[in-house]
Amino acid sequence: MSSQQVGGPASEFSLPLLDGPGEGSLDRYLNGKRGVLMVFWSGICTHCVRYDRYFNSFTELHPELGFAGIASRYGETIEQMQSAVRQRGLRFPILLDRSGAVAREWRSQQTPRCYLIDAGKTLLYRGAVDNFKLPEDDEYLAYLEPAIASFLAGEPIARPETASFGCAIETVYYRLPNQL
Repeated sequence: MSSQQVGGPASEFSLPLLDGPGEGSLDRYLNGKRGVLMVFWSGICTHCVRYDRYFNSFTELHPELGFAGIASRYGETIEQMQSAVRQRGLRFPILLDRSGAVAREWRSQQTPRCYLIDAGKTLLYRGAVDNFKLPEDDEYLAYLEPAIASFLAGEPIARPETASFGCAIETVYYRLPNQL
């Protein structure tokens, strides 16, 4: 299995939807759009909670871009995800990557981790929304929004990859046997 590189092609996938029958795919969320933002997401990751409002409003902020979350976190149940969606009023589509295959292919190890892809399926940006500081903090740095602005303006993205931080999608600790 190959892995995606910034500037290279984003691999297609088809995954079931969390909120009902049907599937979502890269093609589905790119359809009629200039690009798409795919975010590896978790209902139990406290880092993802911070971006609920941003993710909920993303399609209004950027109507020219498709958007969906991908839930790949090992051990997280459908019930936990559905509960998070209800309790937090989440309105964006969430796809279930139960095996973690898409996360591995896309080199995603944490939630949240963002992937900006153009209509030709080229991966333009991979990384964090920001440096996890509050916008009013003097040290705040936005990463994703400047990448989107550059892309939409037809300009090169100055910083096409940033380190992500957050909750692990999978670690060896998730697979250790219970202690006796």
